[in-house]
Amino acid sequence: MKSSAHLRGTLRCATAALALALTLSSGVHAQTLGSTTSGNDNRQNSNNNNNNNQGNGTSDPSMSDSSSSDTGSNPFGSLQTFQPKSLGGTAADGIAQEEMLRLQQSLLTRAQGNGENAKPTPPGEFEVYVASVLGRPLPRYGANLLVTAARDFSRPATVTVPPDYIIQPGDKVVIALNGSVTGSVQREVGTDGKIYLESVGAIRVAGLRNADLHEAIARAVGKQYSGYTVSVNLRELHGIRVYVTGLAAHPGAINVNNVTSLANAVLQTGGPAAGGSFRSIKLYRNGQEVADFDLYKLMRGGSRLDDVVLQNEDVIFIPPAGPQVAVIGSVNEEAIYETRPGESVADMLAAAGGPNTLADPARIVVYHQNDPQGQGPTQLSRAEAAGVPVRQGDILQMVSVGSLAMPTDHQKVLVRVEGEVRNPGVYYVEPGTSSGALLAMAGGLTPNAYPYGTKFTRQSVKIQQQDAFREAIHQMQVVVAGTPLTSDSSVAVDQKNSQLAAAKELISRLEESKPDGRLVLDVAPMATNLPEDIVLQNNDALIVPRRENTVGVFGAVPRPTSFLLAADHPMEARDYIERAGGALRISDLRNTIIVRANGEVLSHHHQALKTKILPGDVVFVPVRTQASTFWPKFKDIAQMLFGLGLSAATIAVLAK
Repeated sequence: MKSSAHLRGTLRCATAALALALTLSSGVHAQTLGSTTSGNDNRQNSNNNNNNNQGNGTSDPSMSDSSSSDTGSNPFGSLQTFQPKSLGGTAADGIAQEEMLRLQQSLLTRAQGNGENAKPTPPGEFEVYVASVLGRPLPRYGANLLVTAARDFSRPATVTVPPDYIIQPGDKVVIALNGSVTGSVQREVGTDGKIYLESVGAIRVAGLRNADLHEAIARAVGKQYSGYTVSVNLRELHGIRVYVTGLAAHPGAINVNNVTSLANAVLQTGGPAAGGSFRSIKLYRNGQEVADFDLYKLMRGGSRLDDVVLQNEDVIFIPPAGPQVAVIGSVNEEAIYETRPGESVADMLAAAGGPNTLADPARIVVYHQNDPQGQGPTQLSRAEAAGVPVRQGDILQMVSVGSLAMPTDHQKVLVRVEGEVRNPGVYYVEPGTSSGALLAMAGGLTPNAYPYGTKFTRQSVKIQQQDAFREAIHQMQVVVAGTPLTSDSSVAVDQKNSQLAAAKELISRLEESKPDGRLVLDVAPMATNLPEDIVLQNNDALIVPRRENTVGVFGAVPRPTSFLLAADHPMEARDYIERAGGALRISDLRNTIIVRANGEVLSHHHQALKTKILPGDVVFVPVRTQASTFWPKFKDIAQMLFGLGLSAATIAVLAK
């Protein structure tokens, strides 16, 4: 059992962490991503070499053993860019060893496949390198399209047999006659390539195209019978055996049906391994190369022009992958892509699905994995990208403009005004428009307006508050999960469990609450106007309430409710607590919290009980807790949560 002092110290630290999380500053800061793996990743590189999974299919010393200097400073200001290095160096130059192991494990987990008995495909060396640079796994394009399904595809065709299909021994042919006598028969093509019909004899059909089969059988039947109409169909196709070799995920002999194509067989048998090529899959027949298929044409372009139907004893060979590059940023599919000779930066962006909606059409950043001149990343325009060939190991970044905070004088502003104004509505105004100009457009305030209680919300503040709120909740979860709620040995176990359950219930309720992005305006309680010098931002909202002479009293009082303010003279908070029946015995009256109508929070440090109450204020009386439990911290947490934009009604509900 930990000592009470130790537990109190732990809780103080946790509360300090909460306070830090809750006061995080707003804004999205540009991040410079460092590189790279540490020198002790040679074991992983060695394993990859042993498995022919180096990304380009060869053992490249420059990618595993050499050491290069930093590629230079960032020439693009605050853009989110990074400086990749080669895989050499020390642990101090790259990410921590345990982080690298985590990334590699993530890559291996993702490579498990869909089959229950699928053998995981280790990531290639370039895939590991890119993951170490980005700090997150980046898949190889096409890996998620491969299906590790059954290996036996010797089943009847369920699609239309193409006209060019060559009849093979073992195929079953259905022949129907229509005339004075009708009927049908089914015959299997024998090993001699023939079928046999009574009174007609042997008909050689093996080697014929499916399109020519009807004419051959009708001509043979016509020699013996006349006045009949002959129809011919293929019912079942005999399976064939083909061989998948090279750097395949699952090499070996497989059985497929007679209309299976090269691409179909490759995809259904697991496709290329990490070191195998997607761009140059070769088909050999009788010792001769008959096809060189680029799988990207099918996966990205939907083209099967070079896809061919397999024949018995064909050999599919997957050679080592060509040079690889990583495409990241504002493209439709971030991934590692394989290149072919002569392809440009623009070709690789097209392979990645092209720029997405948020991409900057004018800027592409290219990071070279091997940069002996130390020139750093290169910036290209879309027009220039078509004439710049990619190099092995490049990282191409399509810069995004959607996440950049634009200057306020460039922003078109859509703002909402409602409540006690003469013309409520949504207004579209020019950049730099002030709150005074907006109120003038809305016709000004009505006589019933209560400027002091105005709720002004801003989207950027809401995002900041939500980030800090999530971090605060996470810290609370850590405190509850890792620290006993009491250090008093006299407290029964069931009571401790009850306290733990109550803490978890509180956190669960807090997770359902969302900050609203409210900003506290500098307005006097008796003011009749709002500030006129606030520069508006897009999605701002201004809600001017009606003046209501009420005060709400919640928490540990007999009757939580709202009261009309005294008309003759202002009353203090403790007076309204007495009107609500007084504080309960379980209350912590000294730590009463007051939430002003303008969003400000007053605590015992401001002598809240003696504070004169204003219209729209909320008085919250917390519950007294034991000195050694989690609950004394709730009064501090509740106060900070008010500062994150939670409404007084929300806190009142959470406290019940």
